[in-house]
Amino acid sequence: MEVYSVVHTVVAPTAKAIWRPTVHGLDNVPPTGPVLLASNHLSFADSLVIPIVVPRKVSFLAKSDYFTGTGVRGTLSRLWFEGIGMLPVDRDDTKAALASLGTALEVLAAGGAFGVYPEGTRSRDGRLYRGRTGVAHLALTAGCPVVPVGLTGTERLQPVGARLPRVVPVTVTFGEPIVPGDRFDGVPPGRARRELTDEVMAAIQRLSGQEEAGVYNDRAPDA
Repeated sequence: MEVYSVVHTVVAPTAKAIWRPTVHGLDNVPPTGPVLLASNHLSFADSLVIPIVVPRKVSFLAKSDYFTGTGVRGTLSRLWFEGIGMLPVDRDDTKAALASLGTALEVLAAGGAFGVYPEGTRSRDGRLYRGRTGVAHLALTAGCPVVPVGLTGTERLQPVGARLPRVVPVTVTFGEPIVPGDRFDGVPPGRARRELTDEVMAAIQRLSGQEEAGVYNDRAPDA
């Protein structure tokens, strides 16, 4: 049995029993086939919460450092992140963005679910920042639906600097899938990506209720 199956079988029910997250619209997540889960981003814990409540495997990207440690601690770190569906990406590589898109497309081509944060980095003030068009590039290239996700409360679950998660109310809401289909046939690529991204972000805002910042979030998160 793969590491993911072992960890998810134990971690998911245990976490749900402890934190009792409120989940809405889970039936909007297709049980099979390629799909993007596009979420707002409030905490490092977001990439744990979504895979815990979704019954199918959801892959997210994580710093390659989490997979390259040595000794017992390094091995445990690698097994943990592999076990929750994380895939390594070298953020120090100048070509990391392209590599990330390539990794995501590989997951989608294999019929998997891939989690993305269109804002690019965590929101430090609770506002929803403008989405970057990578999510639309993936959806249009892979020809797959995008399920918008609204998270609330995760910023209190594991605040920046906190080593351990806290027991606080968390809500995860999955919106109706956004299917690009042939709506953008003949539309210039740049315009198509922007329009689809804005559509996804508007859906996320309705689910999360966040104030829109109207600008990109360029502040780098803490490690």
